[in-house]
Amino acid sequence: MPNQTKVATISLDNAAEGLALLGPQDKYLRLIEAQTNADIRSRDAEIVISGFGEEVDSLEQLFSVLLQLIRGGYQPSERDVMYALELARSMQAVELLDLFKAEIATTYRGKPIRVKTLGQRHYVSTIRKKDIVFGIGPAGTGKTYLAVVMAVAALKEGAVKRIVLTRPAVEAGENLGFLPGDLQEKVDPYLRPLYDALHDVLGPDQTAKSFERGLLEIAPLAYMRGRTLEDSFIILDEAQNTTPEQMKMFLTRLGFGSKMVVTGDVTQIDLPRGTQSGLIAAQRILGNIDEIGFISFSEQDVVRHSLVQKIISAYNRYAENQG
Repeated sequence: MPNQTKVATISLDNAAEGLALLGPQDKYLRLIEAQTNADIRSRDAEIVISGFGEEVDSLEQLFSVLLQLIRGGYQPSERDVMYALELARSMQAVELLDLFKAEIATTYRGKPIRVKTLGQRHYVSTIRKKDIVFGIGPAGTGKTYLAVVMAVAALKEGAVKRIVLTRPAVEAGENLGFLPGDLQEKVDPYLRPLYDALHDVLGPDQTAKSFERGLLEIAPLAYMRGRTLEDSFIILDEAQNTTPEQMKMFLTRLGFGSKMVVTGDVTQIDLPRGTQSGLIAAQRILGNIDEIGFISFSEQDVVRHSLVQKIISAYNRYAENQG
């Protein structure tokens, strides 16, 4: 019965497992305790959970899954533990066993790149299957980073011949002429997040060489007009700041052998008041085309500091109350 008290015991093989599972100075344990009513005690080579049935079951699954990951060589972060706790509430934490084991690529330093949430896994699998994919959601969900990772993987595999990265330079009204410097210096501030992702995956030296060889191209959205992009992996970042006309222009650049990933956050629109977002319009206009994928991320998919997730949730509640 769910209302009956219950006790579950998780056995540990050694102190190192306990440290990885509970965190430094039991930090993860305290975070879990703050989110639950159960009593969790760590003693010698075991963790004892006592409380009401359903909560004990979910916590037993949580610790069992985390322990399996640790024994498989994966070291869960604070973010991983809190996400696992959320999934365990609906007894879904077991899905993390496959999630955290699969590598989608490696950084230039050899560090494995893995998806961190179920939403990210769905996003990556949809990019593999479809030629146009929209990734829509709050900051910190990995929309742009994972798109760049998938683009680099496609380039290395020979699936595409180049990567094209673009953003609308809305802060400068698509009119970059008044800014000092050449084109590269003018657009760099708007494209910095794309550079950061490339440097992480390819490394600064290889990124520079790829630009020189024409394998990589970064340009403001306005420079896409009139082009047809074939055998390319094209990423449009910050797409909430496109107009419907710009979005249509961009999507119709798709050529044979190409993929497009469009990322954006509809809560961060910087367009002039009264101007419709091309990203919102695209959801409405293209939502019924099966060959186009729309992936919606939530605050659960945020993989930055756990406080970022709380900030996004607080702003969402505020917006709902204002509405």
